Amino acid sequence: MKKLVILVGIFIFSWPLVAFEIFIDRGTDQVSKIAVVPFGTVAEVNDPSDVIEFDLERSGLFTALAEENMLSMPQTTDEVNFRDWNILGAKYLIIGSMEERSEIEVAVTYHVFDVELQRRLVGGVASGRKDLIRDIAHLIADQVFEAITNVKGAFSTKIMYVLVQGRGTEFPTYHLNIADSDGENIQTILQSNWPILSPAWAPDGQSVCYVSFESGRSQVIGHEILTGEREVLAAFEGNNSSPDFSPDGEQIALTLTRDGNPEVYTMNLADRTFRRITTHRGIDTEPTWTADGSSLIFTSDRSGNPQLYQVELKTLSTNRLTFVGTYNARARTLPDRKHLLYVHRIRQNYHIVWASLDESSEPIVLTGSVMDESPSVAPNGSMVMYATKQGSRGILGIVSVDGQVELRLPSEDGDVQEPAWSPYLSTTLIKHRKI
Repeated sequence: MKKLVILVGIFIFSWPLVAFEIFIDRGTDQVSKIAVVPFGTVAEVNDPSDVIEFDLERSGLFTALAEENMLSMPQTTDEVNFRDWNILGAKYLIIGSMEERSEIEVAVTYHVFDVELQRRLVGGVASGRKDLIRDIAHLIADQVFEAITNVKGAFSTKIMYVLVQGRGTEFPTYHLNIADSDGENIQTILQSNWPILSPAWAPDGQSVCYVSFESGRSQVIGHEILTGEREVLAAFEGNNSSPDFSPDGEQIALTLTRDGNPEVYTMNLADRTFRRITTHRGIDTEPTWTADGSSLIFTSDRSGNPQLYQVELKTLSTNRLTFVGTYNARARTLPDRKHLLYVHRIRQNYHIVWASLDESSEPIVLTGSVMDESPSVAPNGSMVMYATKQGSRGILGIVSVDGQVELRLPSEDGDVQEPAWSPYLSTTLIKHRKI
């Protein structure tokens, strides 16, 4: 087992304290050796190469060459000697440098090389405020990852989760946290003495929704991240649960018992009108949108035990998706529109599985703990985050959709649950151009 520990600094613009450590439990057999040469530092700004290297290693696809084993330290393209890196077995080489453009701004130049082919794959310049150096590093890691794998990187995304402190005590506290994808830069956007459930991102990444019990009963709350402004979206008598934003951000799907039975509804966010989608006497819950927004996949016990169903929103025609096993729930669709992930029970143990939307396919088990739940998919469709247990504590896990790479993210601060991976996030604070 490989353990990656994030270094902590104490100076201005250094990396802040984090609650997570990342452990690689399982990596692919086809790991590529990379060499990330130190970029250097300027005026109290940490070397971004540390974060770039860390991002690439935690993908499970790369192992980094130790700095002390490097034969040279190039920072420009004309300083690269491919022979040095071939001798060391490095398949890919990342070099770069930093330039202080003002007291508050820094620019980072980078280049990525295929050592065996002796050619440059990509290069660019990313610039922004010095306090955004981690964001600049994540952006560069995304560019490196895409250049090598042809898959868009997701290191610049965020994760949202619920941290529970004092579980089992008389007065537990619940924190709705947002952090960088590596667990750093934690921001608590809500603290409550009441449970927080089912957090979900809006597709623009500017707002979220979740279920709160702060009023004494369940309510679906909309929350603007930047301003902290909150709004009650659904507070009917009975159950208000499982919100999920539509791909265009104009609606949410949710579960309500406003008509006496748990049913799936949609809500138009512009005019606050509701539309009832399911009309079955069973329990219909946990709706999630397909990537094109034309239908919902939900959990229902209408067959006698929890299974997944899909309903077309135009016609309300419904078909069953899962037939293997007696418990299949909490579906999440993949960006390719052909596959989904869900919680599947095997001999009283709950695992995250991958399956085709084709009803004839058998599910493929991705996780191996006894209580894996709440899957959430990275926007590039390559990785899945989920809640699991380590002993009696709740932690987060990450697994690749092919099951080859698995990581654990334990927290020292309490129990972690209900993860939600953000969409791709855009920012005008970092400028980037390829060279």
